[in-house]
Amino acid sequence: MKFHLSLIASSLLCLSACAESATDTPVRHQVALGTQQLKADAAGLKLDQQQLEAGTFVHLRTQPLADGTTVFGAMEANTQELYLWHYADGEVSRLWSGEITSRVVEDLCFYQSTENQQLSVFLLGGRGGAEQWLLRQEAEWLAQPLVIRDMAVPYDSTACAVDQAEGGLYIAEGDQAIWRYEAEPEAEEGRDLIAARAPFGAIENEIKALTWLADGSLLALEEEPPRVLVLRRNADNVLAFSEALAIEGAAALTDIEQQADGSLLLTEEDLTASARLTVSQGEALSATLPAAVNQVSATLETEPSPRRGDAIDDPAVWVHPQQPAQSRILGTDKRTGLYVYDMQGKILQELAVGRLNNVDVRGQLAAASLRDDNSLQLFSISARGELSLAANIPTDLAEIYGLCMGHDSATDTSYVYVNGKSGRIQQYRVSADGGELVRELQVPSQPEGCAVDDAGQRLFVGEEDVAVWLFDAAADGAVEGAQIITVAEHPELVDDIEGVAYAVVDDQPLLFVSSQGNDSYIVFDGAAPWSLRSHFRIRTNVELGLDGASETDGIEVTTLSLGTGFEQGAFMVQDGRNRMPEAGQNIKLVPLEHILATME
Repeated sequence: MKFHLSLIASSLLCLSACAESATDTPVRHQVALGTQQLKADAAGLKLDQQQLEAGTFVHLRTQPLADGTTVFGAMEANTQELYLWHYADGEVSRLWSGEITSRVVEDLCFYQSTENQQLSVFLLGGRGGAEQWLLRQEAEWLAQPLVIRDMAVPYDSTACAVDQAEGGLYIAEGDQAIWRYEAEPEAEEGRDLIAARAPFGAIENEIKALTWLADGSLLALEEEPPRVLVLRRNADNVLAFSEALAIEGAAALTDIEQQADGSLLLTEEDLTASARLTVSQGEALSATLPAAVNQVSATLETEPSPRRGDAIDDPAVWVHPQQPAQSRILGTDKRTGLYVYDMQGKILQELAVGRLNNVDVRGQLAAASLRDDNSLQLFSISARGELSLAANIPTDLAEIYGLCMGHDSATDTSYVYVNGKSGRIQQYRVSADGGELVRELQVPSQPEGCAVDDAGQRLFVGEEDVAVWLFDAAADGAVEGAQIITVAEHPELVDDIEGVAYAVVDDQPLLFVSSQGNDSYIVFDGAAPWSLRSHFRIRTNVELGLDGASETDGIEVTTLSLGTGFEQGAFMVQDGRNRMPEAGQNIKLVPLEHILATME
């Protein structure tokens, strides 16, 4: 199918050197954006004759916001400055402007996360890199945009667009492919191929722009000869090539934007002519955006592991009985051993004992699961919080995995509960000198995280894909357990169930669970009927410049003071994707009262 290019000289938003009057020389350097693009309501926004900024602007992009206002931005082609504006209550104000020195920007696109209450913009470079900048959190605009994510993208990337409903970032790789990435800054970094170059797909020439239609279709503009590729969603809600629309009457087109009336505004290479195009559409998508999730931020993070990749797994804490600020954070490294951090997050010790998975503490004793030989490695803790090697206890578990500790005050005895990937759980009576197996439990499939309620002698075990189990923790207790919280019954809990922690706050027993599948955390009542009390995420701390937490394995909670900033205790998580800057995995700490404030 072919479409004829018809020049339009009106309904353009002038963001550059404009003519003094209608009789003067033609408008120069105008950006291909119709006034309808900025309409907030039926009355529209009248900016036809208003000169906002002087310059040669390209890549003008807009994003309607949930509060009824609009944010829009553009690049100044000569200076590589990014300009951001906000339209509210009939007025346009500049949010920020500044030179981009990290890369030459080939395109920009906005992402509004209703779930995490953040507004960000992607700056796409053409040499294999992109950045995600945070612009607003909650209802607060940042005085200075904050880089929250560096991305590796194809070397010849030329265009980007975000599907706001499903959180997908789509990037065009020149004349080769279109890829989908996750738009959330803490999401997994993988990508999916959406479209490919002929003969494997429909792409024939360089893609210069991407845009979305109201029905959820994706349009890709090939520059020369001008052609629009239409990708529509099939019965499985997967984008697939539908048709190609050839454009006659123009040598080259560089941009495409959908207008409020459904038409498409096209821009020629020299930015002096535009055309309108209409593409048939289905019904507008009525996708419901995800509901907002409670948000907290870390106020402390440990130094990253010096080893990249999947290294840090599980945190624990030793609380100094007289000087809380001298407490110690413990973290396992699945490649080398155990790190001991101070309360500023600095590494004080690195005990290179082998591939440790989970760690826990009771009193002056710490225990960890050692994957090298499927044993329990014990550590003695001095009065100053210095760790040293203690006994090593062999087990007959085939693939040792999760671990937690408990203490029976009636007999003044410490126990280690350790599990293997087969579902076997073993309980050992331990001391610094060694230990002995006292009983064995079982869950149907792979467990890992566990926690013990010492006062109630209860053991909680996370069966990763299925449920949280409750067992009697006593050495002479029943071996049968019961599922108390299941993935099937709680849509907020997305497997894997990884970390499990327990605490009593103001006489309320609480169970904390890491929901790794959606990068979040859940607090349940620590007693029947196990009601959900809070579902939250750990997101960017703008003031301290700390990234959020995601892909979490182990967690820990304490209600005891850890010194300044953590007087009421802390919630600790392993951060699987440590960003700002990109670095090895580490441990994030959130003041416990911040989480308690989110509880229903």
